[in-house]
Amino acid sequence: MFNMCLTRSFDGTRLRRVQLGQPLLDDYLAFVAARARQNTLLATAYDLKVFFEIVGKAPVEVSTADVLGFIAAQRMPRHGDEVVRLDDGEAGLAARTIARRLSSVRGLFNYLVAREDTGVEVNPVPTGLAARRPGSQRRRGEPPLIRTPRTLPRVLSPVEVDALLGALRTRRDRAMVEAMLLGGLRRCELLGLRLSDLNVGERRVFVAEGKGGRQRIVPISARFFTSLGDYLDEERPRTSATDRVFVVLKGRTRGQPLSPSGLDEVLDGARARAGLSSATCHQLRHTCFTRLREAGMALEAIQAQAGHASIESTRIYLHLANDWLEGEYLRAVEAIDAQADPAVDGPR
Repeated sequence: MFNMCLTRSFDGTRLRRVQLGQPLLDDYLAFVAARARQNTLLATAYDLKVFFEIVGKAPVEVSTADVLGFIAAQRMPRHGDEVVRLDDGEAGLAARTIARRLSSVRGLFNYLVAREDTGVEVNPVPTGLAARRPGSQRRRGEPPLIRTPRTLPRVLSPVEVDALLGALRTRRDRAMVEAMLLGGLRRCELLGLRLSDLNVGERRVFVAEGKGGRQRIVPISARFFTSLGDYLDEERPRTSATDRVFVVLKGRTRGQPLSPSGLDEVLDGARARAGLSSATCHQLRHTCFTRLREAGMALEAIQAQAGHASIESTRIYLHLANDWLEGEYLRAVEAIDAQADPAVDGPR
């Protein structure tokens, strides 16, 4: 059996190392740690732990049949429950969860193949059902191993935004929400802001820790900088030794950088007080770009604001913006009607 135990080592409050007790897997996790964020590292470690506990083999022994067996096991109803997932109509874990785990496993085997000293010569995780030859890639039209639905994210209405802002209790909390709502910052980007990243005169912030290591300069409304100034002047502890912008305001960790769980707690409390069913950091980000698109901001500009590597990720806001599709449809219908009736002098 290929047994392992997930352990974590910390340097103060910072995660320093994640290990599974197997040399090849630990080497890969060290490789991931140098390239990815802590949450990605932890998710990868857990995904590998689940995979190898189910497969029960060392990496060099894993075959494509083992991978397909793992998928089948993940699709089995859990704890005797016959619940069918709404996202893809199948039982077991959600399709996105299984797809993420396969991605983690595929990344491991790509690493082992590239090393050329592990005994692993072929990645056993196929990219699609038709990929059976060693080294073959999934071609367009081939069915993927896991069908993941492309669903539209939920955005907050103006009434919900007002309710959420009204339920915030501190100037710090308002500044954080406005950074996501008006600037589209991700949670990790918001918490990673340093005092030196703020350009108050030009109403911009420098995002030094963007997704994928990409940096960018983001303009944000003066409303955010007003709330930020109130927070820095009246609430941020003068004795704080960190240069992080957003810090804990009370308790034994007062003055220390606010954690992701701390930000989630702030939003959860405000959501409950506002009577909203949902209000997450990512929904605030989606709301920002949807409203910008509805106001006529070019898709390429939204891509730059969002920090998307590909504009394909940005195109979703065409569908979220209420006015875009309706306007395009009405213009097309008017053109069709004008062609069908020669007596019409112009668009109706």
